[in-house]
Amino acid sequence: MAGRRRWSTEEILDTAAELLRAGDAESFSVRKLAAALGTDSSSLYRHFRNKVELLRAVADRVLMAAMDGYRPEGDWKQRITTLALRLGEAFGEQPQLAAIWGRYASGGTGSRLVMEELLQALRASGLPDEEIPARYHRIVILIAALISSEAGIGALTPKEHEQGMEQFRVAVLGADPELFPALAHFARDIRPLGADRRAAFEEILAAQLAHIEARIP
Repeated sequence: MAGRRRWSTEEILDTAAELLRAGDAESFSVRKLAAALGTDSSSLYRHFRNKVELLRAVADRVLMAAMDGYRPEGDWKQRITTLALRLGEAFGEQPQLAAIWGRYASGGTGSRLVMEELLQALRASGLPDEEIPARYHRIVILIAALISSEAGIGALTPKEHEQGMEQFRVAVLGADPELFPALAHFARDIRPLGADRRAAFEEILAAQLAHIEARIP
């Protein structure tokens, strides 16, 4: 009788990523992954100690893909902006994985490459070394939040998107001016959350970088 196939780490991560694209971190389980591979959970624990470690490895692959071929160009602000947009594009292609990165983070090679580039760019800015860790932390939180938010919109089905737009129109255009005078006044100019997200992403990030620049001696 032939023995069970031995799956490589990369094959396991490929299948995990496919399951996560179709669902989310809450519904994902090592048991479901094992079933999709036609094996048992114990064989997967030889590669990953637990579900969280596996999820972090999946997210790290997205970071690795984002950093593939990356070359620092321009000044420190351009480097950080380019990096942030590359991360946004990488997770935009796999929106279900963005929330996993924001929640579980990653400690793999992809994560270290992102951390190294952000820290190098901040050092190039002229900030004193003692201020860099705190500034780095705020930039990472901002980028992760923006990417998770943008990816959440991207994960909606066309039907879910249309339902959300209809609710937005009812909530905004149908606002009672006596109860919500400001909302009623600006109703026709307020745009839904999904509008111009790329421009908003860049503008919010630019404001943070300008704040950092103002602190450079």
